[in-house]
Amino acid sequence: MLSLVNLFASWNIKRRIRQIEYFMAHPVAVQTEHFQRMIRAAALTEWGKVHNYSDIQSIDDFRKSVPVSRYEDIFPYIERMMKGESDILWHGTVDWFAKSSGTSNDKSKYIPITEASLHDCHFRAGRDLLAIYFHFHNPASRIFNGKILSIGGSHEPHQQHEKIRYGDLSAVLLENLPVFFEWIRTPSKKVALMSNWEEKLEAMSNEVLQEDVRAIVGVPTWTMVLIQKMFEKKDISDHNLSRIWGNLEVFFHGGVNFAPYKENFKALLTHNIHFVNIYNASEGFFGIQLVREDEDMLLMLDYGIFYEFALVEDLASNYPTTYTLGEVVLHQSYAMIISTNGGLWRYIIGDTVTFTSLVPHKIKITGRTKHFINAFGEELMVDNAERGIEEACKATNALVKEYTAAPIYFSDTEKRGGHQWLIEFEKLPNDLKQFEEVLDKTMQRLNSDYEAKRNGDMILKFPVIQVVPQGTFYAWMKQRGKLGGQHKVPRLSNNRDYIENILALLVIK
Repeated sequence: MLSLVNLFASWNIKRRIRQIEYFMAHPVAVQTEHFQRMIRAAALTEWGKVHNYSDIQSIDDFRKSVPVSRYEDIFPYIERMMKGESDILWHGTVDWFAKSSGTSNDKSKYIPITEASLHDCHFRAGRDLLAIYFHFHNPASRIFNGKILSIGGSHEPHQQHEKIRYGDLSAVLLENLPVFFEWIRTPSKKVALMSNWEEKLEAMSNEVLQEDVRAIVGVPTWTMVLIQKMFEKKDISDHNLSRIWGNLEVFFHGGVNFAPYKENFKALLTHNIHFVNIYNASEGFFGIQLVREDEDMLLMLDYGIFYEFALVEDLASNYPTTYTLGEVVLHQSYAMIISTNGGLWRYIIGDTVTFTSLVPHKIKITGRTKHFINAFGEELMVDNAERGIEEACKATNALVKEYTAAPIYFSDTEKRGGHQWLIEFEKLPNDLKQFEEVLDKTMQRLNSDYEAKRNGDMILKFPVIQVVPQGTFYAWMKQRGKLGGQHKVPRLSNNRDYIENILALLVIK
């Protein structure tokens, strides 16, 4: 069986790599083709009729006819789809919806998963992930001699419409995967779809301890929770993951910036493995790290997603100036706007990216359009914070497990603004004061607005770091009902809601 799997994989990889190399060489042509195909496919939908898709002949027509949209704008259409109506945002009916918690507020979002987005985007991306890994990262891979571990979520039927189901994207994909994939993945489908996270963690650790795991796909934070659980079960005091999975060769990671976690994972292993950065979300799959030496991601252009990019400050307009792949420039931070075969049209996904290469188009995530601190004009983005944490860890031999930061506002007792950081360390810094200084200096070096506000401590004072006990963020996420791989700790917030909730939890303890 394994020889047949490897033979089929080899043939499929060669064929697919040729297609990937084609869109790398002809990005504008491929994007234009997908744009035209999607407009034609949606012309007779409710959305298409409202926005005159039958009259759209060009991308400029599209920009003029269709405003940019946020979730709140398209929710009335999604609500109708969840009642079983057809031909609303995309042709046909939609039975599956990915439930996303988002990162800027607690409101759940329900993203349509159409047959087209399921197969042409998400499933194709999964195959591409393996193709790119085998071809560019590790031609000698033996992944199929063992199992691929993926930490998934759960799903449930709609309360009023039993044929409609919603849940974590991972659960939606798992329920629709071809049977073949059950032979190469772990844990079992029964365990992977359990809804209670703590019960699932127990069952999952029991199962995967017995498997020869060769690859992991998941969010670093929750993967680390699973690994720690296995160490407890096996009583491995030196935390050597190689004792459990001696053949582990790759970690495909996404969801959060990996830089603060990379050293944590390296420290667990006595052998080197590959780390491959991916950019996936409920709304679509967007990027895959192309080569080992460069963590920036190749923008995937033939998944039924049409990309536009806008400056964050222009998003206040319903018709902001946008740039296609033929118009973007290097090292400019853009808000990403997508139109997809899942029925999202000129949708502001909420992430900001910058292009690090135009031949081919490679990107890195720089932050969130709403996930930042700008209480005093400092425009601190997640990318600045992640780099600061990374440099501070290197300088002080520290390992950060989780963190979040928020502004300290002016008050009767606070004459200057500031930023408060709650940090849970896996390994405490040798010198906390040095950690604070490196964090601050790195962010000043990367962000001129932050540097200007820190000048002379006149507007922003030195960062205030509070070390919180082990398990704090886990307890907080549990309290919020947000345990599991699809949920992420918000890194930066422009208000103090998150931090005050965590501080209140510490007082209760």
